[in-house]
Amino acid sequence: MSTTQNERLRGLLDPLVAEFALELEDLEVATVGRKRILRVVVDSEDGVDLDACAELSRAVSEKLDETGVMGEAPYELEVGSPGAERPLKEPRHFERALGRLMRARLTKEAGGEEIVARILGVDEDGLDTEVQGVKGRKSKPRRLAYTEIDKARVEVEFNRKNDEEKGEEA
Repeated sequence: MSTTQNERLRGLLDPLVAEFALELEDLEVATVGRKRILRVVVDSEDGVDLDACAELSRAVSEKLDETGVMGEAPYELEVGSPGAERPLKEPRHFERALGRLMRARLTKEAGGEEIVARILGVDEDGLDTEVQGVKGRKSKPRRLAYTEIDKARVEVEFNRKNDEEKGEEA
């Protein structure tokens, strides 16, 4: 998608998404075979449920038809949330993942390693983490600046008990 089209779409959809108390995380126009797909990814502090995606999808579809910004060629519209293993790019993404595990590839300047760490705290400069021990080693605290993180995503944990359950068992 051209930058101009991307900017037009973002300018058109940002205010509409905000009306639904959501944030526009990403949008992409992809060509699959002969058809185009417009993917709109939204999120909020409380997450996004299926009903919100459906309502927003109808509103986006109406707005796109009304403005003609997608042109005359047919396209499919997909509206969804980032998903469980979302990439963490913005400080707000890390804040929403507070308490969760992340897998991060550090920049070359920060050692270039891949780590798995629990996000313990987030501020404007970076995050406090507890890096998981490898092969029976103990976890270690580590402060990471956002500039030290090349790529990061949330790790899905299937067997983790939440803090309340842990407290009740003690």
